[in-house]
Amino acid sequence: MAGKEVKKKKVKSKDKKVMRTAAGDVWDDPSLLEWEENDFRIFVGDLGNECNDEMLYRAFAKYPSLLKVKVVRDKRSNKTKGFGFVSFKDSNDYIRAMREVNGKYIGNRPCKLRKSTWKDRQYTVVKKKNAERQKLGLKI
Repeated sequence: MAGKEVKKKKVKSKDKKVMRTAAGDVWDDPSLLEWEENDFRIFVGDLGNECNDEMLYRAFAKYPSLLKVKVVRDKRSNKTKGFGFVSFKDSNDYIRAMREVNGKYIGNRPCKLRKSTWKDRQYTVVKKKNAERQKLGLKI
């Protein structure tokens, strides 16, 4: 085999997918790939129709580790669904924001902040929880 070059096959890396599950349905959610993987995320509820990403950003801009904000909108009408998400890199900023911004007005409504539960809806997490429930003899 001297003098022969060994050609290595290039292996295409598959695009990363985030599988989600809710109400018995399982789907690929590419929107989650836009977010930082190990962030601290807040669910922001009770947003008015006038609220947009810029207004949400301004409400949390004083926290230095702010990564991303997103107001969720209806695809057809482009109206806000009344909630959004805010992402932080540092847990201290996350905790401070939860305490300081909860109940403050963003637009013309006071917002309600909760810890985002997006990780709890990942397919692998749900599958693991269901297996644990089955071991305990609980209904799935």
